[in-house]
Amino acid sequence: MSKTKVAIIGSGNIGTDLMIKVLRLSDVLEMGAFVGIDPESDGLKRAARMGVPTTAEGIDGLVKMPNFSEIQVVFDATSAGAHKKHDAILQAHGKRVIDLTPAAIGPYTVPCVNGEANLDAPNVNMVTCGGQATIPIVAAVSAVATLHYAEIVASISSRSAGPGTRANIDEFTETTSQAIERVGGAKRGKAVIVLNPAEPPLIMRDTVYCLCEGADEDTIEASIQATVEKVRAYVPGYRLKQRVQFHRYTKDNPLFIPEMDQTFIGMKVTVFLEVEGAAHYLPAYAGNLDIMTSAAMSTAERIVRRQTHENSKAEAL
Repeated sequence: MSKTKVAIIGSGNIGTDLMIKVLRLSDVLEMGAFVGIDPESDGLKRAARMGVPTTAEGIDGLVKMPNFSEIQVVFDATSAGAHKKHDAILQAHGKRVIDLTPAAIGPYTVPCVNGEANLDAPNVNMVTCGGQATIPIVAAVSAVATLHYAEIVASISSRSAGPGTRANIDEFTETTSQAIERVGGAKRGKAVIVLNPAEPPLIMRDTVYCLCEGADEDTIEASIQATVEKVRAYVPGYRLKQRVQFHRYTKDNPLFIPEMDQTFIGMKVTVFLEVEGAAHYLPAYAGNLDIMTSAAMSTAERIVRRQTHENSKAEAL
């Protein structure tokens, strides 16, 4: 099968890591362009060395590139603000867009949860690194229990947080919280991100708290374990840090949930996760990059395979 040309906008950490993944790992995607705004950026220089067509003129430069018409899918790894302009231009040219910013113009997409649901959407949003790591766990709990509240804390190394991540902290928390509810299935969601300045840098770690009822511990743990394996299929460094923890609240010791202004009686499920990066571009501690780029590439490959299948069916008729 011939490969589909893709472009990546954003020559920072996420964009560069994604480019290297496409070049090394994908059997259906081919790099058609790598786009930035700083000609001196390491990402653009690396792309040029690897034989990838580049431009330092941003979205306008991409549109002017000779092979732009051949590019079918465009990844945007810039910022939420810039993405709105990029999407408008790309949609006008009929490109499929995969958004790695928290702009959330298109539907939230987490491959192992709702990866097949949005393959026809012109723009899909990959939520955030914290969302990609934790929403599968939230969804695993909501699949077998009534999930009243879910809260996630994503801790990443400060070194792995580039300018785009730092500029979008507010959008990160808002987008992740919404996706916890819309994709994860929680009635109420909350997200916190921590940029850890520790040296040597610490690996990405995430904590998921779920308040639920209607299922036993074994059922919930089995659902979580099965989901972890699904994520590991495209993010090999994803794993449970320790066994799932459970705590019950009764009428005699209810828990007050400030965010919902109500008391809770039921089960608290606590899950500790660790995400080790594949070290394609940055060191292994940058699991936050790895899970975003892996999820984005997996989504693009599903889109391309679906389109190829549809085209084959049309030709057969």
